[in-house]
Amino acid sequence: MNDENKIYIFDTTLRDGQQTTGVNFSVSDKMTIAKSLDELGVDYIEGGWPGANPTDNDFFSRNLNFSKSKFTAFGMTRRPGRSAQNDPGLNALVNSNASTICLVGKSSSFQVKNALGISEEENLLMLEDSFNYLKSKNKEAIYDAEHFFDGFKDNKEYALKCLSAALNSSVRWIVLCDTNGGTLPNEISNIIEEVKKTIPAEKLGIHAHNDTENGVANALVAINSGVRHVQGTINGLGERCGNTNLVSLIPSLVLKTDFHTNIEEKNLKSLTKISSTLSELLNEPKIKNAPYVGENAFSHKGGLHASAVAKDPSTYEHIDPELVGNSRNVIISDQAGKANLMSQLNKLKIDVDSEKIYQILELIKQKEAEGFSYDMALASFELLVRRHIGQIKEYFNLNKFRVTDERRWNAKGKLVTDSEATVQLEVKNEEKMTVGIGNGPVNAIDSALRQALIDFYPTLKDLTLTDYKVMILSSEKGTGAITRVHIESTDDSRKHWTTVGVSANIIDASYNAIFDSITFKLFNDLNK
Repeated sequence: MNDENKIYIFDTTLRDGQQTTGVNFSVSDKMTIAKSLDELGVDYIEGGWPGANPTDNDFFSRNLNFSKSKFTAFGMTRRPGRSAQNDPGLNALVNSNASTICLVGKSSSFQVKNALGISEEENLLMLEDSFNYLKSKNKEAIYDAEHFFDGFKDNKEYALKCLSAALNSSVRWIVLCDTNGGTLPNEISNIIEEVKKTIPAEKLGIHAHNDTENGVANALVAINSGVRHVQGTINGLGERCGNTNLVSLIPSLVLKTDFHTNIEEKNLKSLTKISSTLSELLNEPKIKNAPYVGENAFSHKGGLHASAVAKDPSTYEHIDPELVGNSRNVIISDQAGKANLMSQLNKLKIDVDSEKIYQILELIKQKEAEGFSYDMALASFELLVRRHIGQIKEYFNLNKFRVTDERRWNAKGKLVTDSEATVQLEVKNEEKMTVGIGNGPVNAIDSALRQALIDFYPTLKDLTLTDYKVMILSSEKGTGAITRVHIESTDDSRKHWTTVGVSANIIDASYNAIFDSITFKLFNDLNK
């Protein structure tokens, strides 16, 4: 394998990724992410900015013992008017546990004059002094040439002088930064060809932002143009619109090009988990349509697609989803055909004869015409099928429920809202009536149902509703519109399932989804 084709992966999730609006990693979060990245096999893990905040100080004080990755600290060149040796920021980097230090420095004449307010000459001296100081401390040095592409277009000569100043100070990598994210792929390619006349390609890297949705494209174009170091983040986190998404870039490089990395193909199976773990740490929903790792990345909804995939997955899949730790998902909807349905039934290990297959297809289409949607509510789909073929007993029957909401000022003068639900059920030939209090009508109904059922079905005590989504299906009817409710549930087994309810009454729709959630839980508990 030709080493000239080796690409070095630099992950900046813990630094540039933390600049995402609303993202604040704890030390524990950083430890979890860093461990996953090291196991994946990225070359550099940029942990943050030692000296900038207590969290990064604490993180860099840890003995991380990476087995594959180089622990990297980020910071700035020396300040104007200071020597490198007497700059507190530089010394915080040098004294950290990091073996590699990435310094950001201006490479744009406009930015030097307007953002820093210094001369072009002083900026060049800051670069030279800072990198020579790192060299004297035996630190591997990386230069993030901030605003390089904009600077090149504005003042080519000065932008290249900045790169040469770093090169003459023996930096390992000179990273061309599209800091504002406005450069298009053709510009990236053309500018790199010019840069290579001054800077050896094997020294060059790319740091792209995604402001034009070209973060990954710009990285790939840069690599094809000769750069051998690429920076990015997991899930494309980063300032404004984010950075090059490594979860998309890495499998594209490994599976689709002649370039190679230190990431082994077998390790790609962890990508989906890494992406999901990050979303969970941030308490954010997983990105369903994310390339390679998203829930929809290998989903097939159209009947024609599902039929073809059943014969040969390559008809509608560009890779085997298992290569990146994902899985195929054949969607059940009003566009479904026999192949879609059979795929799901096989997963559920439900045997259905041919006659009932077509009956179920028609039933699904009828239900979806009423407003139901099963592509994101597979638990309700399973119950629909099992009810149709007589495999589900009803564990309780609702006679009626009533919900009242009150908005008032309490005795302390605080505005409060109270919800109370009364349910009347028949359970195992017994009538039960209970009252539940909640922080909303849905919570109150759920509470009342649990109270009524818990003595008969004790396992319901570990049932938790984790998500609740409402969609208005006929907005032209205003407040009288049909409402679809999705509820996600889990229990102590950590299995998650989603159910759906539809009604012109949002409370009734919610009850229907809760009813399916409880029924699904009981069916699985009682049929293990």
